[in-house]
Amino acid sequence: MQPKLKDIARELGVSTATISNVLSGKGRVSDETRRLVSEKVRELGYRPGGAGRALRTGRSGVFGLVLPDISNPLFPAFAQAIETAAARSGYGVLIADSHGDPAAQTDALLRMIQRGAEGIVIVPCRGTQVRDLPLPAVVIDSASSPGNSVCSDHHAGGRLAVTHLQELGHRRLTLVGQSRRSSVQSDRIGGMLAALRSDVRADIFWLEDGAPDFAALVHAGTTAIIATSDLHALTALTCLQGAGVAVPEQASVMGFDDHSFSARISPGLTTLAQNMPEIAATAVEHLAELLDGAPRPAARIVPMALRLRGSTGPAPTDPHPTPYQEAQQGDVTS
Repeated sequence: MQPKLKDIARELGVSTATISNVLSGKGRVSDETRRLVSEKVRELGYRPGGAGRALRTGRSGVFGLVLPDISNPLFPAFAQAIETAAARSGYGVLIADSHGDPAAQTDALLRMIQRGAEGIVIVPCRGTQVRDLPLPAVVIDSASSPGNSVCSDHHAGGRLAVTHLQELGHRRLTLVGQSRRSSVQSDRIGGMLAALRSDVRADIFWLEDGAPDFAALVHAGTTAIIATSDLHALTALTCLQGAGVAVPEQASVMGFDDHSFSARISPGLTTLAQNMPEIAATAVEHLAELLDGAPRPAARIVPMALRLRGSTGPAPTDPHPTPYQEAQQGDVTS
């Protein structure tokens, strides 16, 4: 059962007002009493409730989370990770969906402020930057984004994806992104290009320009397709299977983000996974530091991990192919 202020006061033989003054940093309390209260709070695992904390400190104990598209399977999982990390720190979370619309994003931020959020965690719409908010904010985007606070190492993830395929003997790749305006997708593509060896060719397609015929690309020589999202990798995989192209025997397919479906489809999708719990915990930690008046922490870049599954295998033109073994599945950190 969650301990209350009166429980701490009773054990120490002091008033609840004294406990409140210690927790809020207000009032005149001796150093010894402050030490005893702090030790007892840690011992009992006490966390201030939202209403009580608001009355004692003038703070709501709630922050906002603004996401770009809650229909994307990535973001419900991320919201859950943020809520879990926030709860451990005694915070509640208000969640808003900007639906990929910059104007709706601005409205969501204003609503969060009006509802008393102490601070905001935001995953911005592609192509937008968050500036000049009247309260602390943590931005989760890409290392190349101005104001980014914490994110996955998308560039290194792209390098790891291409390195994996080159090691399997692939020499003709197709790289697929959704939008050039996305810093995350651009960084992933940039990492892929940076890892290319001189004997490997890569063609880039942006879906905002129209979807390519994936089967035709394979028939023209492509042996592997890397998409910047598992959603688009699933599209490529489905198109290839519908056209009678065997995966991975005739073409390998890779994605990013390790969505919940990626391990359940057939074949399972090889993908680069984001460490959601670590990103969420870092975001909440950074926001808590800003709320306590600390200087803005340095941006943190979190490695991605390669999840090896059945959608990637040796290139069909490799003169010495190595059969794909399920026993080789595991994680490789970028």
